[in-house]
This record gives sequence, C-alpha cells and structure tokens, in this order.
Amino acid sequence: MRSPTLLPPPSSGLTRYTGNFGAPELTHLLKRTLFGATLADKQFFAGQSLTQVLNALLTQAPTPEPPLKDYTPAATVTTPDTNIALGTTWVGDVNNDGSIQAARRASFKKWWVGNLVHQNRSITEKMTLFWHNHFATETNDIANAQYVYKHHALLRNFALGNFKQLVKAITIDPGMLLYLNGYLNTAAAPDENYARELQELFCCGKGSQSLFTEADVRAAARVLTGWRINNTTLTSFFDPARHDTGPKQFSAFYNNTTIQGRSGANAGLAELDDLLNTIFNTTEVAKFICRKLYTWFVYYDIDATVEQNIIEPLAQILRTNNYEIKPTLEALLASEHFFDVQSRGCQIKSPVDFVIGACRELQTQFPAATETVAQYTHYNYLLTWCSNLQQNLGDPPDVSGWKAYYQAPQFYEIWINSDTLPKRNQFTDVMVSNGYTAQGRKTQFEVLPVVAAFPNAGNPNAVVQGLADLLLGLPLSTSSREQLKRDILLSGQTSDHYWTDAWNLYSTNPANTNNTNNVRNKLRDLAKYLMNLAEFQLS
Repeated sequence: MRSPTLLPPPSSGLTRYTGNFGAPELTHLLKRTLFGATLADKQFFAGQSLTQVLNALLTQAPTPEPPLKDYTPAATVTTPDTNIALGTTWVGDVNNDGSIQAARRASFKKWWVGNLVHQNRSITEKMTLFWHNHFATETNDIANAQYVYKHHALLRNFALGNFKQLVKAITIDPGMLLYLNGYLNTAAAPDENYARELQELFCCGKGSQSLFTEADVRAAARVLTGWRINNTTLTSFFDPARHDTGPKQFSAFYNNTTIQGRSGANAGLAELDDLLNTIFNTTEVAKFICRKLYTWFVYYDIDATVEQNIIEPLAQILRTNNYEIKPTLEALLASEHFFDVQSRGCQIKSPVDFVIGACRELQTQFPAATETVAQYTHYNYLLTWCSNLQQNLGDPPDVSGWKAYYQAPQFYEIWINSDTLPKRNQFTDVMVSNGYTAQGRKTQFEVLPVVAAFPNAGNPNAVVQGLADLLLGLPLSTSSREQLKRDILLSGQTSDHYWTDAWNLYSTNPANTNNTNNVRNKLRDLAKYLMNLAEFQLS
C-alpha cells in the first residue's frame, strides 16, 4: 500500500503529449529508453520532434556480432576447444565439457555488457533486458552456453516484435525447455512447470481477474507434451510418441475451450497454436503485459486511475494491433502521462542502469575490439559490480525475475539498502578517481572531455548546470548549484573568473600538466559529489 505521504501517480492518460519537447523532456525519454543519456545522444536528437525521436528509438538495432572466446582452457580440461581460436566465436561449436561451458557462459555475459555499453540509439537493449526479466532464465541452470546465447538472441530479435509470436517461440526454445523442464514433459509423466509459468508469469499474471485454475495448468501441460532437445543440432523437436493425444478441457476463464488432441509430426505445433489462441483470447493477457511495460518504463504504482487511464486503453491498443509491441510502446512513450512532471525522476535506477549509464554518460573508454581478452576483462568488471549491487545479468534470482519489478510494496526501493548504497557510491568514487586497470589497460570515467564539449565550459555556472543535467534524475536547486560552484570549481573563492581563468589556461595549453590537472581534479571532485547525491540514483 502506498505511503499516505506520497502523491498518487499522475491522472493524465494516453493522449499524445503536445507540450514543450525541449532538453528536459528529451533527457527524460532517453534515460528511460536507453542505459544513460549521453551528451552525444542529446546533441544528436536536439531540435527533433517527439515523433522523430520516437521513430529512431523504436527502430530495431542491428544484430551484434556473437560473443567471442576470451579464455584459455586449463591443461586439466577433459575436452578443450582448441579448434576455436582466441578472439573468434564459439556459438556454433558443440562442446559439452563442463569447464568449457562455464567459460562460455562467462564470455556470453561479458559480451552482453559490451552490447549495453556500446548500444545504438534504440530501445532494443532496454527491451531485451525487459524480456529477459519477463521470461526469466538462469544461465547456470541452463548450463549450455549455446542454448543461453540462442535464448538471448530470440529475446533480442523479438525486442520490438509480436508478443504472441514471442511466447510461441519461447515455449519451444531449447533454453526454456531445459530451464523449466519442458523437455521432460511426456504423456506418461506430464510436467506442469512450464504450463504453470506460461499462465502465471508470462501471459495472465496473478491478478484478481486472472482466474485460470489448477485444471487449466494440467490441461496446458498435456498440450505441451512431446517436445525434446537435440544436443547435436542445438535445436528443439517434437516427438509424437511422447505426446498426449487426448482432448484437453479448459475452464470458464478460457471460455470452456476444448483443445482436440492430435497425433503425428505436426501435432505439437498445432496444439500449441490452439493453446496460445485460447490464452490470448482472454483480455487479461494484454492488460498483464501492459502493466509490466508500465512498471518498466514509467512507475510501479498502478492505482485504479492508472489502470483506467493507461493500462486498459493501452491493452486495447495491443489487442487491436494483434499483440505487436512497437505500437503499444509508442503510445505509452508519447503520452501526456509519460511526460507528466510526476513521472520524471521517480524510478530508482537498477544496478545495470546505474553502472552502464554512468559509464556511458561519462564517456568511459574500453579496450579495443581487437583486444578480446582485455576488453572482456573490463566488461567483466562492470558485470561484477552489477552482481554485487544485486542484479546479476543473465542470472535473476528465479523464474519470476528481479523482485524490484513485482515485489509490493517496495518495488524499485529494493535496489537501495544499507549494503548496496555504499557500494554504489564506492563504484562511482573508484571509477571517477582511479578507475580499473587490468590487462595493461585502464578504464575510468572521463569528466574532462565531457565538459570540454560544453559550449561554454569556461563559465562555472554552465559547468555545474551541465554536469547536473547530465547526471541527475532531478534538477538541483539554485542554492545547491551556487554552493557546488563556490566550494569545488572556485575553491572557496567568490569570483567566477577563478574558474574561467583556470579553464582558459588549460584550453590554450593542454600540454601543461599543472593546468590540465587543476581543471581535471576540480571536475573529478564535482562529478564525484554529484554522483553521491540521492538524485543520481534516480531516472
């Protein structure tokens, strides 16, 4: 239940936003759809209309090159993959050695971090993580890295696609068949694991109007019998001999539908289509996924007003468009509700958003793609920080995903506690001060080149304002900006010329170490202070 001291969510609806679309509105949109909103991102979209920006953001990003081998098998490995050269991909190579699979799972996760760091100006990465949280799987449980990669590629390819088609593909995906025991589901021994999650977590939810029954779970499990995995071809296939060919009766929630049993090679797909038609014919599916999208992109508090003004009409858009996600997202992200002032700066950043966003906004440089081992080592550093902050990319706690997106009443507040907040501050302090050095390469937040790109970097007021706008989820008060300027950029002095003179000395002679260190250290201290503010935790 919402605290009585908090304001309710905005009452605005899905009417298209027609107000001013300036820097604050652009920043809000970019921070919610990308991981961090860089100065380059803002400059790229500056002056474009909301429609133009959304058209770009809602364009599927190109498929990235697959993950690479960054490891050298130990001499004790039973079946080393010496046929795969360092720096080339392993995704097509079948190798069932446990040590090799562990190394490849680690490689996959580092590669994923790299995709986040170097993301396009597209919502694709944010939606890929959304689907990973929605259809949550754990790499350690799937074990086979090829299946992990194939599952991820499926989520990525459907990032802005058709939800119903994605559910169908997920149902017979080898990684999901492994994770939720679908490959063990036979007519002689039905396994209800996936059938339950298909309805409870993936399609209908646990809401008061989601009234599927235990009998529906059993019936769905019978529909899904017979699917298996070929570990040589790395694909799933249907085995008619293991399929339940009898009729499957569903409850009133599904309009008392009976799915007729089938036999033969096409029975699996035919009955799966019938099952999905049965599930998607309910109005609850669209409302459920729209609530998930709202929680991901706007806020977690869905009261009766939000349900009426946002969720129900958004669900109607989803159904009208045959469960295409892109038009649904466009309607939400272009709405008055999304741009309402109460919808801004109200999310606590997830660890992935926090870590990756900071690296991108402060122009962190990573080893070149030609240096696979060094590059992946530095990606792994970020991966470890995300995990320490309680978001282990690729390995959410369980099939329900991360609790911050469903656990009432805390939701996003779960990300911040007495353990994680000091660690968040430690990460930014380290990265802005000393950075991370490994494999002969250093990764560090770069504040100086960020400020150098400001149009009036010699003005201390503009520098404080610019960095605050870049890094913080909410605006700083005038008094706070004045204090930061005086205490940090002016070293306690009162005249703005103190900074202006220092900047001019640097810009006219950057080769002078003293000049450069003077402005670099002040900017480092300013960024460090800003990133320790509560506002930096918000998006």
